[in-house]
Amino acid sequence: MNELLPVDPFLMNPIEDTLRGMMRPWRMDIAERAPTIRVELSETDTAYQLRADIPGVRKEDIDVRIEGNQLSISTEIKKEREDKRNGRMLRSERQYGYASRSFTLGSALDEAKAEAKYDNGVLELTIPKKGGASARKLSIH
Repeated sequence: MNELLPVDPFLMNPIEDTLRGMMRPWRMDIAERAPTIRVELSETDTAYQLRADIPGVRKEDIDVRIEGNQLSISTEIKKEREDKRNGRMLRSERQYGYASRSFTLGSALDEAKAEAKYDNGVLELTIPKKGGASARKLSIH
């Protein structure tokens, strides 16, 4: 019997996912998807705020780097050892592996005043913009 699946309008690539769904009876679940870091990035006049969902990771395993106007977040989600006392694994949908995101922002970042907090699987960054960099209009001769 065929499964009826709802269409998710918020998929990252709806055409690819639809085509994969059409091939569902013939495909095998060999290829595992790499973990992803989902973010919300906002800007004020003085700083950037970033909230990233990184569940199942210890804060010691998250690497945040700031260089100029580049922000990079990376982590490795490690698979826990299987416990043979609990029986055999029937299905596992948890993601494991390396995940990273990088952003080039419009202003230089002040890495010395940046703040980071990780709680309940959510990384919150507040990164002030460097002062002194002001835009000026060039006159055309």
